[in-house]
Amino acid sequence: KLLSAVEDEHPSEPHWYLALLGVDPSLQGHGFGRALLQPVLTKCDTEIEPAYLETQKPENLPFYERFGFRVLKEISVPGSPPVWLMWRDPDPTRVEH
Repeated sequence: KLLSAVEDEHPSEPHWYLALLGVDPSLQGHGFGRALLQPVLTKCDTEIEPAYLETQKPENLPFYERFGFRVLKEISVPGSPPVWLMWRDPDPTRVEH
């Protein structure tokens, strides 16, 4: 049910779908997440394409918000943890020339 609910809310407009990003918990807080995410977001900004992702961890929300993501929707299905759908509009002014 949860997967179906998330799929039903997946944006239809063109975007980069950031399906999976993970850093070993023992290595978190050392910039590895930023190092993985920043090149993709720079490409999104350069190509003027939005980015979309889903997360089930509330502690990830501030991390993604620092990169310009905002919560589109929180999906809750009985028996499953909530899922937050997040969207980031491109901003060409973020690209270093």
